Amino acid sequence: MKQGKLFLTDKIGRTLLVVPLANISSLAGEHVQPELNTVLAELEEGGAKNVVIDLERLDYFGSVMLAAMHMMWKRVRENDGRMVLCGVSELGKEVLQIARFDTLWTICGRREEALISAAGE
Repeated sequence: MKQGKLFLTDKIGRTLLVVPLANISSLAGEHVQPELNTVLAELEEGGAKNVVIDLERLDYFGSVMLAAMHMMWKRVRENDGRMVLCGVSELGKEVLQIARFDTLWTICGRREEALISAAGE
């Protein structure tokens, strides 16, 4: 398990678990990008094909987090993998619906369910 200031990551089989640790909406993208680059490098170099993003620690997220998730998804797509979200608050689900990202990614209630879904089981 690796912990940065903004993201906790753990590789479980061929799935990279990403847990945002705090609301990054108040941070400018340039503060998020270095740590996001580390997560993206883990996807490329670590042999992970899928991503599960566990949003249980966030009540709300905005455009910076949406952009970070979109960048992860682009990498996952390049590897023919899956991206699954879990632990999404009701407000978070509304944000995803408004952005129409709820049509791109599976949303599960619990982390265990998301890991199974990402693995295609």
